[in-house]
Amino acid sequence: MIDFLRHTRLYFLLSAIVIVLGLFSMARWGFRYSIDFVGGTNQQLKVAPHINTSEIKKVFTDNGAEIVKLEKNDNNLLLRTKALDEKKEGAINRQLAVRFKNEVQIERSETVGPVLGRETMIKTVTASVVAILGILIYMSFSFKSFHFALAAILAMVHDFLVVIGTYSLFSHFLGAELDTLFVTAILTAMSFSVHDTIIIFDKIREYRRLEGIADIERLVNRALTETLVRSLNNSMTIIFMLLALTLLGGSTIRFFVATLLVGTVTGTYSSPFIAAPILVFLEKRKAR
Repeated sequence: MIDFLRHTRLYFLLSAIVIVLGLFSMARWGFRYSIDFVGGTNQQLKVAPHINTSEIKKVFTDNGAEIVKLEKNDNNLLLRTKALDEKKEGAINRQLAVRFKNEVQIERSETVGPVLGRETMIKTVTASVVAILGILIYMSFSFKSFHFALAAILAMVHDFLVVIGTYSLFSHFLGAELDTLFVTAILTAMSFSVHDTIIIFDKIREYRRLEGIADIERLVNRALTETLVRSLNNSMTIIFMLLALTLLGGSTIRFFVATLLVGTVTGTYSSPFIAAPILVFLEKRKAR
């Protein structure tokens, strides 16, 4: 049996360093928000190679459109502006058609108002709170101990802070935008974290049922020794797949997959090295 709990301070120190870096990034640089959250108009244009981007940009600015983001990829031009009404959008489209004829074609256009963006944010926060409460209630009844539920929730909060902090760094250094795909990724990562924690906690409950009240540290170390290899094997298959998608996948899903990758890694780490030590601390405090 391996004494995993001997290095608890090191585990917490590593987590603290990563979380503090993420919190610094959020406080210093924040996030780049996508159209899903702040509203705006996205347009994808197919542009002939000889046409200068500045000419197209001038058409938009002349019609009162405030350009937030502009990217060119081969013959595709992606523009994001503050939300355009039908009148402005129609005027821009007509001017593009007259000035560039068939050399500039609008392939996609979508507008999301700021109200819808606020609704998306509210629904995201609500979904997260409901998920946390559901997990707290389920684990309290299932393990017949609030400590198991609290340890799992705190580990999940740890994973949440790691993921959003890392995404803030992605946003600042790599230009990642916080969008609905990020919300999907972070909720998935949180559920993965709890799934791994439940496997370990279930082993601890099994040993406690067989041996009665025993030394919680010995039970946790025994559970970690027996489940860690299986958890790593399961996680590594997911990690390799996500790593391949991150490196070779398309740009539209790259940061979504990268967020899942970070969530999977931190979820695999937090279950044995954060949730289990927290459970030991709570159980020992109760026994005093």
